[in-house]
Amino acid sequence: MPLADLSPVLGAAPAASVDAVVALMSSIEGSLASGDGVWWFNRLYRRVTERVAVALTEGIFENPAFVDRLDVVFANLYFQAVQGFLQNRDAAPRAWAPLFDGNAEQGVAPIQFALAGMNAHINRDLMIAVVRVCEEMGLEVADDSSHKRDYDRLNPILQEVETAVRAWFLEGLVAEFDNMFEKVDTIVANWSLVEARSAAWNHAQTLWRIRDIDFIEDAYIDGLDGLVGFAGRGLLLRPALLLPG
Repeated sequence: MPLADLSPVLGAAPAASVDAVVALMSSIEGSLASGDGVWWFNRLYRRVTERVAVALTEGIFENPAFVDRLDVVFANLYFQAVQGFLQNRDAAPRAWAPLFDGNAEQGVAPIQFALAGMNAHINRDLMIAVVRVCEEMGLEVADDSSHKRDYDRLNPILQEVETAVRAWFLEGLVAEFDNMFEKVDTIVANWSLVEARSAAWNHAQTLWRIRDIDFIEDAYIDGLDGLVGFAGRGLLLRPALLLPG
């Protein structure tokens, strides 16, 4: 199904709570064909968000309000990116363009779509979300802080879900793509969620320091936006192109 089918669903955005985020992701999943690129990314993201929602009830965070709010603001940047693409694809973030443009691409493995979305969302959007939430809550983007420790506490939780889903994706790939499995694994092997989140925090610290100088802030985000988009196209390279002969 075309992404345009999401327009009615996205009328519920922006979400105001983690539960609303999960509900909207479920609606997106139900509105797209299961083979669509965004469907695969959204499926992974929904499972990650559901796991974070459970973690928020387990008393493991020092500042659960920060984790809760970051989860919501972060997700809304994804919804906003889809809305922007549907309204004016040329004005949408370039980081998201590979996934959105390739949504119906054939010969691309599900895990590639999922990681292309994670690449765009973490490497571009997460730094913006961190700065916005810190501004809202009167916090600093500082390493020695309860919210940075909570940010890091999310890593094993997110990695647990990503690893499980990645294994599920690749298991299906063996049967469906057969000899392409090794090539797909090569494409996605070097992408790390933990390293991407670490880089996102570093970018957030830079963005925090320049946030009051609009033209510099805009140039910084724009430059990173292009680089992330370039990386995303590499993640969506069709495995068949890597096969010999």
